[in-house]
Amino acid sequence: MNNIPEFQEPYVILEIGVAVLVVVFLFYFFITRSNPPKDAFFFVFAEFSFTCVIDLVSALEYDGIISGFMEFYQKTGEPYLGTAYAIMMCYWDGIAHFIMYLMMISRITDSPQNKAENRLKASVVGISNCIHQCHQIKLVCRQHVVVLIELSYTYRNVPCKYGSEIRPAFWLNFVFLVIPAWGAITLFRRPKDRPLIGGYNAQHAQSMKLIWRPLDLILVLLLLVAMAFTILRGLVALDSPLEACSIYLRHYEPYLKDPVGYPRVMCQWAHIGGSLHPRTAAPFRIPSDTLWFVLAANLLYTAIPILVAFRVHSNPYFFLKISPFPGQTGLPYSEEKDTKYKDK
Repeated sequence: MNNIPEFQEPYVILEIGVAVLVVVFLFYFFITRSNPPKDAFFFVFAEFSFTCVIDLVSALEYDGIISGFMEFYQKTGEPYLGTAYAIMMCYWDGIAHFIMYLMMISRITDSPQNKAENRLKASVVGISNCIHQCHQIKLVCRQHVVVLIELSYTYRNVPCKYGSEIRPAFWLNFVFLVIPAWGAITLFRRPKDRPLIGGYNAQHAQSMKLIWRPLDLILVLLLLVAMAFTILRGLVALDSPLEACSIYLRHYEPYLKDPVGYPRVMCQWAHIGGSLHPRTAAPFRIPSDTLWFVLAANLLYTAIPILVAFRVHSNPYFFLKISPFPGQTGLPYSEEKDTKYKDK
């Protein structure tokens, strides 16, 4: 297609894109007719895993690692994919999201007796920061990762440097915006398989003041620091006249003012990678004298939600609804008598 001019017309590329998505869906549909998947999300994840490979190929070609695959699309498809931010986002989609989709497909297709193990496998925290940092979350939250990633594409491409270069192929992104939104709503409406309730341990944990829970106290302080850091960078992105914002922009993250516009969305992986990528103009890269400080701050900013998610997952008693069972009232705390599940 790189050498056929007729295939490089913008609307032809859009039509080819739609046709490819339809063909891939039909392929998965027909090969599973003899043993249909138990959940329609199988087709969604299978389709998206295919597009993950395309994103990875695009990123690799822009970085010069491979060639001859996406040249036609780079020119007349979505030229903004050549920005450092979009390249890093394509790497994230082509690697992290691809692995997540395969895990979810595995969960859907595995036998019922392995449900407990599959549930554990599928519990990976995606919010790829905002939804975009890799947190340990359930299937529902992974949909929000994709939704927000696509929002960053659709929203930022209008007012930024590439706003005048919107081609028809750009509208293919709305497929990957609408379907995950529908998927998230559908999953939220499904009944929980085993409602969590708390007994002795939950009552004991929730009766303790924050001062007597040192790990929780540290996490609260870290979250407050992360909130302050978020507000600071948000003010910088909004061109705040505060002196602190000017100092931070000038000495730490000039990348926030890159004219391509993407850095203001601040998806962590793409933000950090884009600020170091050679495709970013030198004046907007992280200054060498503050490089390690900025990297450490961003890595800590990424780690805080993961730590919180791990805290909730490893010891959920503080977050459960207390519902005493018959005969529990007035009894002392007892580890072996406690239960988290209604049907246990």
